[in-house]
Amino acid sequence: MTTPFKRQILDDANQQKTVDLLQQNLVNLVDLALLLKQAHWNVVGHNFRSVHLQLDEIIASVREASDEVAERISALGLPPDGRSSTVAEKTDLASYPSDFQQVPETISRVADALKTTVDQLREAIASLGDLDPISEDMCIGISGVLEKHLWMVQSQEV
Repeated sequence: MTTPFKRQILDDANQQKTVDLLQQNLVNLVDLALLLKQAHWNVVGHNFRSVHLQLDEIIASVREASDEVAERISALGLPPDGRSSTVAEKTDLASYPSDFQQVPETISRVADALKTTVDQLREAIASLGDLDPISEDMCIGISGVLEKHLWMVQSQEV
């Protein structure tokens, strides 16, 4: 794919490799935000309110992260793809149930989704240092935020 921009931040080889890594993380982040909203709407049981509100906090972080990743892809000169069909086809996250979920099941499923997202971010981080340290730094920052959310979510399972 070619870029409409005259000035490139990265050479062509590093640009495409970097964007491919970022694109997969964008897909996962968009799907994570949707999954978290599904969980938010359908959580029931003991401590419902605190989990319901916690999910909104995580969603805000994830949406901000997805926007940051998409804008980085654009800054590198290629178009990000967050279309629903792309997300559905390429996500690494497990599907979330459509029915009500008790708090313990919600916590477990949300923790699993966060872990999958963090794992993919960390895989990208391992490769991005040689390709684009700015994208690497961005992914480190996003991973740090999500890892904190993962800790707070899974602490409720203990």
